[in-house]
Amino acid sequence: METGGVILAKQTLGILVVDDEKTLRYALREGLSEEGYRVETSGDIAEALRTLEREEFHLALLDQKLPDGSGIDLLKQIRQRYPDTQVVMMTAFGKFENAVEATKAGCFDYVAKPFELDHMKLLIKNALSQARLTEEVSRLRHAERRRVGSTLIVGGSSKLAKIFETIRRIASTGGNSTVLLQGETGVGKELLARMVHDLGNAREGPFVEVNCSAIPEDLLESELFGHERFAFTDAKRGRKGLMELANGGTLFLDEIGEMSLQAQSKLLRALETKRFRRVGGSSDVAVETRVLAATNRDLRALVDQERFREDLFFRLDVIRIVVPPLRERPEDIPALIDHFVAHFNGELGRSVKGPSDRALELLMAYRWPGNVRELKNVIERAILLESDDLILPEHLPLEIVGAAGGGAAVLESRLKGEGGVMPLAKAEQIAIEMALDQAGGNKTKAADWLGISRQTLRTKLKEYRMESSSGHGA
Repeated sequence: METGGVILAKQTLGILVVDDEKTLRYALREGLSEEGYRVETSGDIAEALRTLEREEFHLALLDQKLPDGSGIDLLKQIRQRYPDTQVVMMTAFGKFENAVEATKAGCFDYVAKPFELDHMKLLIKNALSQARLTEEVSRLRHAERRRVGSTLIVGGSSKLAKIFETIRRIASTGGNSTVLLQGETGVGKELLARMVHDLGNAREGPFVEVNCSAIPEDLLESELFGHERFAFTDAKRGRKGLMELANGGTLFLDEIGEMSLQAQSKLLRALETKRFRRVGGSSDVAVETRVLAATNRDLRALVDQERFREDLFFRLDVIRIVVPPLRERPEDIPALIDHFVAHFNGELGRSVKGPSDRALELLMAYRWPGNVRELKNVIERAILLESDDLILPEHLPLEIVGAAGGGAAVLESRLKGEGGVMPLAKAEQIAIEMALDQAGGNKTKAADWLGISRQTLRTKLKEYRMESSSGHGA
């Protein structure tokens, strides 16, 4: 195992087992010691805390019920005093009684007793995989480009840990292979691209990002490769392209599936030869630029449709990282919520503690079609618009509450005015908001669902001053 280029023996990875069953403590100590881990055991909370003060542990295995208190209480103390220590809860019950509370408190995972030792070893491997990356990720968190609320990577799920491990392995090779990040919109592909850059040998160079879908097709080639003076109308002086500006660093091509075939051809040549020619130029420019690409599209399908070059696809697909949507890693949701609450508290001058237990259950149950970006917007809106110390169910969008079958009660609490009567204008605003959310910002589709014309919808948006949050759909 390696951390930051330094080889770590397994013996340096410490595990603390806290359980009042002497037989179980002995079995885990023997089984895990045979795997090369440094293992200590404690029978109660007091002994565990004394052991933690003496030694550093990367992982703690805690029983749910201990002679002198709750394992959840010990979990909270460990996460507060030793934040780099991962925690796995053990319980004798078939269903963990405090799963939501434990997850919110920072539990990596939990397992029911009795369990197979091989299953526990696999769980420990996943937990320690995350722990080994703590030092690297901690460095990134304090870097300028990792400032809170923008590019911090948050989450301790096994799926995210595997991605971190892949990125760490990519960085440890010292090469500049192209990486293709694939995943839905809002899952954090840009943040992972920055992590690849920051851990790689090009980290001292610039990180340059371009969204291929945001630049008109006739301008993209000039943006990427630059142009010479008088290369086209209004080109009164020469200009370096992003590929050249990223020399010695990384060029991140977001939404590469939207790139024109002409630009794809020139990009392929640049990747193969590390040379390109500016628009209107007569000589090549040599660069040492690492290229990372991201897409929410199926590039293979685009190749079959002859909308994406097959040779470029294979050139980009040297290392593929598939980023799972948030609905497939719900264990990351509590940590993301805590992160966004802390960020917007600081930004907005608030002191919101976080979601209530019921609100957290609703947030955990929601499918999150907009992924992490949608979660961030939900937390921002709740903290910005509400005055309570906790985020309550009635502060959440109706589609989140409605997905759990509790929409009617929340709708009633949000819309009642004086005399318990729902204001008509407020009802219209809520209906428009719900339709736009469900339509992904597409005004034509939302208007159809509402039974009004698109022009009427635009008039209502202007009347209620909702245009800034209505999206950019057709």
